[in-house]
Amino acid sequence: MQENLTLSDAGHHFLLGLRPGVTLHDVDRALLETVRPAGVIVYKDNFDQQAPYPEWHGKFTELVSEIGARLGRDNFILSIDHEGGRVVRPPSPVTRFEYAANWRENAGAVGRAMGRELASLGFNLNYAPVVDINSNPANPVIGARAFGTSPQEVSEAAIAFALGQQSEHVLACAKHFPGHGDTTEDSHYTLPSAQADLATLKGRELLPFAAAIAADIPMIMTSHLMVPALDGERPVTLSARAVRDYLRAEMGYQGVVVTDDVGMHAMDSYLPSPAVAPDILAAGHDLIMLCSHWTDTRKVLGFAEEILKAGQQDSYERDVLAPSRQRIDALFKILPRNVPTLLPDSVFEAHRRLGSTFGGERAEVV
Repeated sequence: MQENLTLSDAGHHFLLGLRPGVTLHDVDRALLETVRPAGVIVYKDNFDQQAPYPEWHGKFTELVSEIGARLGRDNFILSIDHEGGRVVRPPSPVTRFEYAANWRENAGAVGRAMGRELASLGFNLNYAPVVDINSNPANPVIGARAFGTSPQEVSEAAIAFALGQQSEHVLACAKHFPGHGDTTEDSHYTLPSAQADLATLKGRELLPFAAAIAADIPMIMTSHLMVPALDGERPVTLSARAVRDYLRAEMGYQGVVVTDDVGMHAMDSYLPSPAVAPDILAAGHDLIMLCSHWTDTRKVLGFAEEILKAGQQDSYERDVLAPSRQRIDALFKILPRNVPTLLPDSVFEAHRRLGSTFGGERAEVV
């Protein structure tokens, strides 16, 4: 049993989404210094969207530098949601590719292009590819974000994309286990249910995740879903049956598992109690994502405290925290350290020729 622990001793189990602003908010400064999370996620408003490229790039470089200074280290996860379509955060000239379904046949090249551009901003992890299957036309949140409507289409394109992106030193994350494509509701706003039986899941939704595991993709993100075929009582985020027993034991995944943002409204019934944090880790997750768009990230203080309390139990330390630390440590050993650098216009011009570009507005969060 360990004594005299501080919140930072639990901090490596968290990823924090920054508050809006091109400089660190005072609350974020305090949280980074106190909790020292594994890393951060940035969004549209963390970039100066109206400034010329050299200016906004310089401001963002300063932001990244301060994040490292507040954390007290330069090896941290700097992550982003960057898929294409409306899920693009940085300003021009960063390439605004269309949704994944529109460049499936060229996924590897687009992955390399996205990876090079993200690495030039210092990013070392991108929450892509989407390996959900667009299996339900009524789905309000996946649609063309998926590479296709069949397991083969999605698996082939997603792995090509992931390996292309990683060749440019940006790690991939396959999402959203066990598949958000066959739902009729959006987990940003409510808790959806995926009603397919286990045989259907094995023959469809789970196949791209099996491909990701075979390709050694270092991170998988789970979804805030009820999936009765795996667990009729708890959402995947809290389900040891779905994550620990199925994803890890049955499918053999040994990499890092991260939640989707637990501030999303799908988790409203569970989030008020900070005691939910130890349960999330006990379910088989390693990293808990908490972003400012949906909730107050100061909740991480209570979450970290509850994890420390749970860790005082020898069984929790042995069975949950110790193996999770090993997986996180293994991730950090391969985590790239990318130095922000300006890219020439010719690079962006070449990238724009790889696939159709998106003409709509960029989303704040998806």
